Amino acid sequence: MDKYYVSGLALNADSTKLYAGLREQIQTYDTTTFEAAIVASTYADTCGRELAFSGGQLYITTPYSQYPGACSYAAQTNLDGIVNGVYTRTGWNDYGMLKIEAGPGDRMLMGQPRSDGATNPFVAVYDTANGSLVRNAARRFADSAGNGALDLKDMAFSADGSKVAVADAAYGTRLLNTGDLSDAANGYQPLPAGASASSVAFSGDGKYIARGASAMGATPDLLVQPADPTDSTAPLEFVFEGSLDGNRVAPRGMEWAADGSRLFAVTTNAAGNQFWLHIVQPPAVQYDTRFTGDLTHSPAQAVAGEPLSVRGRLELDGPAPGTPVKVTATRTDATGSHDLGTFPVKADGTFAVLDEPDLVGDATYTVSYLGDLTHRPATDVTHTVTVAKAPTSIALTAPAQATLDGVHITGTFTAQGKALPDRAVLKVVRTDKLGTGTLSSVSVAADGTFTIDHIPRARREVTYTVSWPGDDLHEASEAEATVYVTR
Repeated sequence: MDKYYVSGLALNADSTKLYAGLREQIQTYDTTTFEAAIVASTYADTCGRELAFSGGQLYITTPYSQYPGACSYAAQTNLDGIVNGVYTRTGWNDYGMLKIEAGPGDRMLMGQPRSDGATNPFVAVYDTANGSLVRNAARRFADSAGNGALDLKDMAFSADGSKVAVADAAYGTRLLNTGDLSDAANGYQPLPAGASASSVAFSGDGKYIARGASAMGATPDLLVQPADPTDSTAPLEFVFEGSLDGNRVAPRGMEWAADGSRLFAVTTNAAGNQFWLHIVQPPAVQYDTRFTGDLTHSPAQAVAGEPLSVRGRLELDGPAPGTPVKVTATRTDATGSHDLGTFPVKADGTFAVLDEPDLVGDATYTVSYLGDLTHRPATDVTHTVTVAKAPTSIALTAPAQATLDGVHITGTFTAQGKALPDRAVLKVVRTDKLGTGTLSSVSVAADGTFTIDHIPRARREVTYTVSWPGDDLHEASEAEATVYVTR
């Protein structure tokens, strides 16, 4: 093996020196003059080093395996340091190709990838102040049955050092509290379906997190989004696929410029033997958005089973988005919350949410704007509509006079709103000088018509009252017709 191969790099605190890990020594390069110098000779590295500059000192890993081909599953790794210019064994060691990462506040992470020798890997936080190395929080993730073990691909401190993000190929992006490595109260949304976490990096200005992944086809391999997990701004997504892009973000393959102005992402092919460098700019400055005025609805009286429009206006600061603006809406009623989908916003900011409520009572509409790359989400706006039963009506056509030979009445039954599950059956009541009685019910035809044929029992005025009792979604209705009966 070439003793001059380079397998790890790290900058000192002021970026004036670049440290490079070689097989049997550590070199340094002046970043202005590019002058090289040997810092220290080391134990032989047979698998590839990790370097991290923390607490004013350089820390390195020295993995060893008798057979280089067995490094990923059989290596033993020591954590060494160059403290006060002297190469030192710290005493920390474990199975596998241990990873280290420096962070703010004289902290350093150590992570253990999964292997045959590490079936329940750990993440640990070290204090590196004053040239000492003190382990603080440490965590393993598997339960008592061995499920949920970490599959570490990368790890990073947030810009303020309060959080640790871990790219876990078995889980996604874990967000942990640095103090005890417990799960943060709010985590990041899952990676797209089919994407496996491979890399993670916070921008130095604290604004963004980049989450790299291994994904096939059109599934995004890289998401750049706000570092605040409660910010629902849509992430900037990148798909790497093919001979010009690579196929996925390489494990530990991302780093931000110190000022957060650029993200450097290394992608690789499926075999992991070719590499591409991509330089990505973070999302543009975001502008505020708001819903202006109250929501309104029409028609004024909403009824079950009939179209309803809820209207409002969205105002966006800054330039117009590059993609069509849409709002999302939900209706909440006695049966729960119902997703109504998305609705376009016109150039003047107005929009209309279209719905057909199917339940009598109060329905609360919530309209949201989730933001885009240049606009922040708007605060949701709500509007409550009282939904009434749909009206029905009965119209009768009856002769003014008839004889005792018979009365023939025709009619039409009309029901607005949702169609009746069955044809309506109408009650018919006859009232004459001898009293009141109920006649045989009549069924309404498919076209809403019906007929009543009756042989009167007495002369003079006979009143026919036709009624329908209504149902859960429709009002009751009634109509009368009076016929003067002669001999």
